[in-house]
Amino acid sequence: MINGVHVLFYSHDPEADRAFFRDALQFPSMDIGRGWLLFGLPPAEAAVHPSNGNPEPVHAGHHHLGAVVYLMCDDLHATVAALKAKGVGCTDVSTEAWGVKTTVRLPSGGELGLYQPTHPTALQLNAQASR
Repeated sequence: MINGVHVLFYSHDPEADRAFFRDALQFPSMDIGRGWLLFGLPPAEAAVHPSNGNPEPVHAGHHHLGAVVYLMCDDLHATVAALKAKGVGCTDVSTEAWGVKTTVRLPSGGELGLYQPTHPTALQLNAQASR
């Protein structure tokens, strides 16, 4: 069955963002040739939200679901402080019904969400399913 998820990030400066994922976020990586890095990601979960009329991205001639990526952490303020020590900028922290959040700025100008969930998470489900 399904054994993984591959996430595509589109960037105006992919080399800088690859270095950011490797150095600032410290995601393990492997070079699959010509400096093209694949990153190991932390456990993930997915949710399906209504599109509210937003157009889906087209890739390889097919309409795909749109996606917003949030990295998750246990202590948002400590994570923001650690990123700041590496020179990484974040937007103001705000509290939502579902968690405490900010946005991390990538070298390319793109942004990733970062949050500390206050809701139950599904991160443990894969570990439980493999037992």
